[in-house]
Amino acid sequence: MNFLACDLGGTKVLLGIFEKVINDDSPKLLYKKKYLSSEWDSFELILEDFLKKECKNIPHPSSACFAVAGPLSNNNAKIINLSWNISGNVLKNQFNFKSCELINDFAVQIYGIPFLKENQYSTIQNGNLYEGTNNDLHAIVGAGTGLGIARGIISENKVKVLASEGGHVEYSPKSKLEWELKIWLKKSLNIERISCERIVSGNGLSRIAEWRLSKSDAENHPLQKYFEGMKISDDLRKELPEKICNFSKKGDQLMIEVERIWLGAYASLLGDVALQELCFGGLWISGGTASKHFKNFKSDLFMKQFFDKGRLKDILKRIPIKVILDEEFGLFSAACRAKMLLKN
Repeated sequence: MNFLACDLGGTKVLLGIFEKVINDDSPKLLYKKKYLSSEWDSFELILEDFLKKECKNIPHPSSACFAVAGPLSNNNAKIINLSWNISGNVLKNQFNFKSCELINDFAVQIYGIPFLKENQYSTIQNGNLYEGTNNDLHAIVGAGTGLGIARGIISENKVKVLASEGGHVEYSPKSKLEWELKIWLKKSLNIERISCERIVSGNGLSRIAEWRLSKSDAENHPLQKYFEGMKISDDLRKELPEKICNFSKKGDQLMIEVERIWLGAYASLLGDVALQELCFGGLWISGGTASKHFKNFKSDLFMKQFFDKGRLKDILKRIPIKVILDEEFGLFSAACRAKMLLKN
């Protein structure tokens, strides 16, 4: 029997039909399609187009898992950016699924971890587990448009997801320069509290650049044109992380400084998560920036900031650190969950 997976965000919807393969625990993709959310009036119309038009020659899926970027309650979700209200029970009845589940688009990634193949991830640190250590607990952190954190218990017989809003913990500067950045952000955003998401997400990288370019020694920088005379738009802000990284790769000293601040804050947060969760099963780095910054995650700067936890740094050497390289890991993980629902 086939099963359906969906990664549903405010900008795009990625849908896929998968099948179970004998002697292979990983789901096999049969067909997928990406839709631009803004071009459709409702999610139900997208799903109808996918199932009845695009997949009309593929057997109808028996189960479905929808990973959604929005608040969830009782198998219902609201996609705030689109004003879409989605009900798992309604979808189940309307499209004749035997089982249908809505889940947070980041928490769902815990379901994908047990089924990863070697080409989907890479290891930064193997860890040095002591005898008797419980390695069932995993944590996954991902910087993209926002900053997602999830935890899970993965045993031989089941996967238990423990959702988290850890990306919104307080950002703690570790230098005079970072204190200056935090004060500037409070004033710029007109808020009293700065969370880690404000710094570590992709939007955070562009905000760090905006702060750095506000200084007098950056008046003639080529990226100034994105900030001068207007408040930067959300669409433009999405383009900036790639531009910042490209300037950094070409040796631009200001953008190298920006990237180092961002990377150090990310590494420090990951160290905090590792200590809080004691995730001896693995600390996984995911999200839209993961594959792009893989070399940076292996750098001395990153590892130094990760281990900078005083007396507890030796604990961090025991925790495996892995980077998800599959940019469609969200869809893959939703498929893994849909397969579990099919079995249940």
